[in-house]
Amino acid sequence: MVTGFINVLKPPGLTSHDVVQNLRRLLKERRIGHGGTLDPMAAGVLPVAVGKATRLLEYIQAGGKAYRAEFILGLKTDTQDLGGRVLARPGCPGLKLEELQAAARRFTGTISQIPPMVAAVHYQGRRLYELAREGQEVERPARRVTIENFQVLKAWPDGPFFRVMADITCSKGTYIRTLGADWGDYLGYGATLAFLLRTRAGGFKLEEAWTLEEIAAQVAGGNGDFLLPPAAGLTHLPVITVREKAIKAVANGAAIDPADCIQVPALRPGSLARLETPAGVLLAVARVVPKGEVYCFKPDKVLK
Repeated sequence: MVTGFINVLKPPGLTSHDVVQNLRRLLKERRIGHGGTLDPMAAGVLPVAVGKATRLLEYIQAGGKAYRAEFILGLKTDTQDLGGRVLARPGCPGLKLEELQAAARRFTGTISQIPPMVAAVHYQGRRLYELAREGQEVERPARRVTIENFQVLKAWPDGPFFRVMADITCSKGTYIRTLGADWGDYLGYGATLAFLLRTRAGGFKLEEAWTLEEIAAQVAGGNGDFLLPPAAGLTHLPVITVREKAIKAVANGAAIDPADCIQVPALRPGSLARLETPAGVLLAVARVVPKGEVYCFKPDKVLK
C-alpha cells in the first residue's frame, strides 16, 4: 500500500478536489486527501496525503501558510476576486510604497475576518459557495486569524487602478482575498484579488513541489521520488525519540514517560510532538499530558 505525502504544485483552473481525483486514478489508491483547500483560481503548494498518512491531515492543516498575492486597488467585486460581479470601480491614484506598507501593518497580528460567501466553510449543512451560487447571502460569524507578515513588494499603475504585489505569512483559516479587500477598504479604494500563489503550507515549499504531469511521468517510469514519508507532513512538530523497549507500547496507544525516550525537547502541557524510533520512523503524534508532578506523552494518533 502506498503511504506518505505528496507536495503537489496545483495549477490555476483546477479545484483541490480535482487534484485528489487525478491522483486517485493515477496511483490507484482511494485513500487520498488534501491538507488545505486552494481556490480554483489559485496556484501553488497543495499537500496531499496518501494511504495511512491521511490520518495525519488534521495536523498538517494546523501549520502556517505563506502566499504571494497580487491585488487591484480601486476595484471591488462580490467575490473579492476577478471571478465575481463588479460592485464598484472607483479607481485609485498613485500611492507610495510606504503608504501601502503602513496600511498593511494595520492588518498584522491577530485580526478578525468574516469569511467570504465563496468560502468552503459549512453553514447549516451546506457550503457557503453553494449558497452563493444560488444568489443567497447569509450572515457569517467573524473568525480570528493571525497575520505574521504582510509585506508589500511592489506597486504600479494599471489604467485607473493600481496593482500591488505582496508576500503574506499567516495562520490556517486565513482568507487572502478578504485580507486584501479589508486592506483596500482601509485605504479607501477597495481591492480585489487578481492572482494568488501559495508558496508554503506547513513544511511543504513551492520549490520542492511536483506538477501533476511530473508525477504522472514518475509513475509511468516506475519511480516514486515524489512520495515523501509520513513524517514529512509534521515538520512543524518537535520530535521525541522513543527507546526501543517502548516502541511496542506506543504502537498499542499507551502513554510513555520521558524515561522511555532518548531525546525530549522542551514542551508545554497540551502541546503536540512526533514520536519516532531511533531510526527516524514515525510512530505516532502524541500530546503532552500531566502525570502527577511531571508529565507523559499520550499518543493522539498512532500510525499503524
